Amino acid sequence: MTYQIKVNSPKETEEFAARLAALLQGQDILTLEGDLGAGKTTFTKGIAKGLGITRTVNSPTFQIVKQYEGKLALNHFDVYRLEHSDEDIGFDELFLSEAVSVVEWAKFIEEYLPEERLEIIILRHSEDERLIELNPIGKRYETICKELKL
Repeated sequence: MTYQIKVNSPKETEEFAARLAALLQGQDILTLEGDLGAGKTTFTKGIAKGLGITRTVNSPTFQIVKQYEGKLALNHFDVYRLEHSDEDIGFDELFLSEAVSVVEWAKFIEEYLPEERLEIIILRHSEDERLIELNPIGKRYETICKELKL
């Protein structure tokens, strides 16, 4: 089942992501897809805020992964540069850590992703309006989506 929420500003995107973050625990995996400028990093900033991270969150495009400490740690991946690459930067170890992992452009590392995860697609409808689709894969993620009451 797919869950959807419409947001009308970057602030609403962050607020929704912070609500979601309150339901997360270590080893949870969120994948983010969407066009350039759709709001993937804005969404991740909201997750970070919800996890109690106070450091500035920005896209790890040239580092592949950035790690942040909060109530729960956050692994923030941007794997766009790994398209057509077989490079494994230790995904298994990072995914099995006690951190929440958010993976932007996850389709480029599909073979390294855990089977169970929460797939999130951000669709741009206008300058500020977005439709956020959540596709839970696994019982835990289905429960999270139901708790969000979308």
